[in-house]
Amino acid sequence: MIRRYDSTESGVASDDESASPDRGLPTYDPVITDSIRFHLDPRCPWCWQTSTWVRRLARTGTVTVSWGVFCLEVANFDKPIEQFDVTRGVAVPTLRTLVAVRDTEGEDAAGRYYAALGTRHFDSEQPLDDPATSRAALDDAGLDVAWHDRAVGDPRTWQTVLDEHQALVADTRSFGVPTIRLDDGAGPAIFGPVISNPVESDDEAIELWNHVSWLVRYDNFSELKRDRTIEPDLASWRTRVQQRSR
Repeated sequence: MIRRYDSTESGVASDDESASPDRGLPTYDPVITDSIRFHLDPRCPWCWQTSTWVRRLARTGTVTVSWGVFCLEVANFDKPIEQFDVTRGVAVPTLRTLVAVRDTEGEDAAGRYYAALGTRHFDSEQPLDDPATSRAALDDAGLDVAWHDRAVGDPRTWQTVLDEHQALVADTRSFGVPTIRLDDGAGPAIFGPVISNPVESDDEAIELWNHVSWLVRYDNFSELKRDRTIEPDLASWRTRVQQRSR
């Protein structure tokens, strides 16, 4: 059974009559599927691994997904944004392509493009800033390869990326990816969960979602963190570790 936590109902059953009724504890709704917005930057391997879990949730009918963007290069830029050189951004062309595809061909097409792009970049170790990688990913996703050049050649796509990034930061104080926002992108947001590798079953995927979505809707919760316990099983990550050890 698909479960969703609904924070619109206050409180849960408790034997402690002194428990605060104002905390607004999330409760289960056994029927409704969550609509979420998954904000991504295609450079981030952790975001990529979490996205595999989100796509699995979508396949089980636990969530419906729309795809938002967040630009790590903008987040890490410490000068006025007017000085940001769009032409030198590593992930910028693919972010622009994603929003162009999404806003014209729909969320499913955007999701297919991101899935194909991540497979080429993280598993096949194809460079993200090579237009050939983006065009090949478009082809893998059954989309017109010309989308890449159209997106990069249209200044409105960069404005869309920047506006979306800045709106998310302003509205939720988001600072990285993956960021998941509930209620079709209008509800509470959370950074994470950061998972090292894809979950192994539908049941595990749903169980993880139940815990995560409960925490997202619990206003009294702000942070959990621990050191990494498992390395991601990605070719690109293994190469990165080898290069650092030299």
